[in-house]
Amino acid sequence: MFKSYFNFSKKELNGILILCGLIFLILIFPWIYGYLKKDEVYHFDNFDLEVKEFLATAKKNSPENYYKMRDEIEDLEVKAKYFYFDPNGLPEESWRKLGLSAKQIKGIKNYEAKGGKFYANKDVQKMYTISARQYALLKPYIRIVTAEKKLKTFDENGSPGYVSEKFTEKVKVKISVDLNLADSAELETLRGIGPAFAVRIIKFRTRLGGFHRKEQLLDIYGLDSIKFEVLKNQVTVDPEAIKKIDINTVTFDEFKNYPYLTYKQMNAVIQYRKQHGSFRSLDDLKKIAIMNEGILRKIEPYLIFNDPD
Repeated sequence: MFKSYFNFSKKELNGILILCGLIFLILIFPWIYGYLKKDEVYHFDNFDLEVKEFLATAKKNSPENYYKMRDEIEDLEVKAKYFYFDPNGLPEESWRKLGLSAKQIKGIKNYEAKGGKFYANKDVQKMYTISARQYALLKPYIRIVTAEKKLKTFDENGSPGYVSEKFTEKVKVKISVDLNLADSAELETLRGIGPAFAVRIIKFRTRLGGFHRKEQLLDIYGLDSIKFEVLKNQVTVDPEAIKKIDINTVTFDEFKNYPYLTYKQMNAVIQYRKQHGSFRSLDDLKKIAIMNEGILRKIEPYLIFNDPD
């Protein structure tokens, strides 16, 4: 019975032999492949080099390195080409020709934007952006023009009398302007006043309603006693030009931009008026607890006491 299971024809027997041969080859193939295949050798030298290059690039592109590179570029001085110059309003390109770096020029322009002026050679020396060595090189070429000096022009080689619009020095004539009537252009003609301060003065004058005294310039942000001493003999004030406030009819919206009173004080004035009626004099305002003598002296020239009845 069992013999019948193992009774194969010649064709079947050949198929079995071929199948067995294939199985045998499959079984021994990994051994043969492992024997014939050579082990791959890895070289880490190039890998280590690539890692170092990557880390160097990452460090180079880091924020800290960016700011360091920026500072190095801004601090970079260029080869100077000296010529006679007035530092007031000197264009950036001209400063660059004189050998200053971008960072140094930025410091000078910020100083001018805040109303700074150069009145003497030593004022240039005081600029923290300019080193003592640079100042020593620039000093012989500085020509600050005042009203007392004749108008001169200089070429890039420093030859006087050479007409060049680019390097013409401007004479600032000593004048006097009315603080209540001058526009920004007129204010900029004053010694010590640049575009920024001219705008600031006009904005304060608008909120105030006009200047009653020169000393009110000291109430403007950034205008200190030193600058006031420079300005006080260059300006006049016409008290008749000020715009006055009718304390008995003024509304909070009309009052809110007035620089000498806080919102709390403005509201107190209006509420007191509602409760007690019209103000007849400054003495009535003294009855308001938060209105002190100093404030009342400041606002007195701007008040009128019309009786709405």
